Amino acid sequence: MNFFSFTRASRDKKKSTFREYTEAVVVAVLLALFIRAFVVQAFKIPSGSMKNTLLIGDHILVSKFSYGLKIPVLDKEIIHLGSPQRGDIVVFKYPQDPSKDFIKRVIGLPGDTIVIRNKKVFVNGQPLKEPYARFTDPRILPGAVSPRDNLGPLVVPPHSFFVMGDNRDESYDSRFWKFVDESDLKGKAFIIYWSWNKEGELTLDPARCYVRWNRIGHLLH
Repeated sequence: MNFFSFTRASRDKKKSTFREYTEAVVVAVLLALFIRAFVVQAFKIPSGSMKNTLLIGDHILVSKFSYGLKIPVLDKEIIHLGSPQRGDIVVFKYPQDPSKDFIKRVIGLPGDTIVIRNKKVFVNGQPLKEPYARFTDPRILPGAVSPRDNLGPLVVPPHSFFVMGDNRDESYDSRFWKFVDESDLKGKAFIIYWSWNKEGELTLDPARCYVRWNRIGHLLH
């Protein structure tokens, strides 16, 4: 092999290597975009409205195909796979500002009658068992002052859901702005994959450490 043949072979090998890396990067990007668009999406919890189920700094994964498949950008459902059930923790477009995402728990399904009396939730006349609910304010606010503790009766419209935060006294939810349309759902939260306590310390104590190790991998229900 002469010098020119060697140079050409070396150049071709470099091109081949560059092409392989380029193709690998393109495939990885396309795969990541596909997963984000149709399979799962990561979200970070910014507020305490879902305490103690979700804490500020929890990072969660949301299943985007739990209820159906949508065309990205157009946000049009192409395959319907089901509807939320009572108790599901869902991410959705905030009805009063669709550019923001909210996360709450589904309390009322289409056709349900919702009544709240002195903080207690009744669905279709039956008290709802809510081991996840948290209350921090002992006061009971009358309905004329605020819908927080007393509301209804309220009937959930078709293709809509009544949602509430688990941290009831500190959650801005359907009690104040009514319902979530099914078309605004982004998916069902199912796992905490990371949890960061910005007020933590460099310590091995899980209660005070920056990383909440005991929350990583926790399945949501």
